[in-house]
Amino acid sequence: MTDSLGDWRRTHYSKRISPELSGEKVTVMGWIHEIRDLGGIIFVLLRDRDGLIQITAPSKKITKELLEEIRKLRRESVIAVKGTVQDSSKAPGGFEIIPAEVKLLNESKLPLPLDTTEKVHAEIDTRLDSRYVDLRRASVSAIFKIKSRMLHSVRSFFEEGEFIEINTPKLGASATEGGTELFPITYFEREAFLSQSPQLYKQMMMASGLDKVYEIAQIFRAEEHDTLRHLNEAISIDAEASFCNHEDMMNVLEGLVRTAIKNVREQCEDELKILGVDLEVPEAPFERVDYDDVVDIVNSKGVNMKYGEDLSRAAEKAIGEKMDDYYFITGWPTDIKPFYVMPDSENPGKSCAFDLMYKDLEISSGAQRLHIHDILVERIKKQGLNPASFERYLAAFEYGMPPHAGWGLGAERFTMCITGAKNVRETVLFPRDRRRLTP
Repeated sequence: MTDSLGDWRRTHYSKRISPELSGEKVTVMGWIHEIRDLGGIIFVLLRDRDGLIQITAPSKKITKELLEEIRKLRRESVIAVKGTVQDSSKAPGGFEIIPAEVKLLNESKLPLPLDTTEKVHAEIDTRLDSRYVDLRRASVSAIFKIKSRMLHSVRSFFEEGEFIEINTPKLGASATEGGTELFPITYFEREAFLSQSPQLYKQMMMASGLDKVYEIAQIFRAEEHDTLRHLNEAISIDAEASFCNHEDMMNVLEGLVRTAIKNVREQCEDELKILGVDLEVPEAPFERVDYDDVVDIVNSKGVNMKYGEDLSRAAEKAIGEKMDDYYFITGWPTDIKPFYVMPDSENPGKSCAFDLMYKDLEISSGAQRLHIHDILVERIKKQGLNPASFERYLAAFEYGMPPHAGWGLGAERFTMCITGAKNVRETVLFPRDRRRLTP
């Protein structure tokens, strides 16, 4: 029979218990990972968010009633245990708990939709359909603990750099950058769209005098991709700063990446070990590769790429064969970049734009932005867009817009780089792609 929590409260997570606490009374809570009934002794592996705790129930040390109560427990049921810590070299963490009381808080249905011990393989769709159970697996929860640490480090990096956090709208009347990759929604009596990017709002903040801003939030792209690298809802880490150029913001991005990786390496040792990842902090400065050289490298690998084209997947793989770490692609042709990107003053056919790559994966794009109103209007027209659609945005450039630059970094793709995940869906609690809208 299940029971309420009552006055029971956890005293320790598994990481807070050690053999040095031998003889101490503790209260632990979690899910039953495994049960081994050997007749005169029952071993229960209790799993909490930090790891496993062995509950050892020998018939010689506990009452017959408690032994029978434990014998009836099911895997993945939620229990609370009061007991005494005892050192044990054979148990996880070097200790076990001899139970005095066990409270069944909720019984799990059997069979389970997938094996939480990871002894039986489960396909990605099965796992995502029952994500709440999938997350109980150590290799899965490790990714999200690392992602949490990375995002915490990113936010600390911005705050220490005197960036101000902003929150921009996720509903808009038109496209952020033009194009058709938008999710339309009904907004009362008119049509609106989910935000592709906070880009235009970030730039408007430069005219406000906030000087340096950042945002960590969802973006939505109605791209009909079905790949291991694309999502239709993702988290973007965005930054924009006044009185600087693209080189300055490349340095900021480089510093953020290195700081986040260093922090994860120091704080997530157990999780990296579970994933089998030997994480190294990349050396600075990251290599810069000009777009012209990228075209030559790609073609030398037998992949056809014409000047003025964006990188195809085959081209990304080709350049990734040569580049083994983090690097910037710079000097992109102006014509293939968004209207707000600043052309190079010495060579207008080239832009002050950059992409940050990790091997064959693009994780960030950025640039110095156009800050002169009339030139910006001409660029909008040149790209076949209507300046009237950007009226509110353009108004900010008429009242003192400083030179500025910025970038957006994909949180999920960055998490892939850190954890070694091969499918971006592994880095999202509940992925949204063209085929998946639940759970």
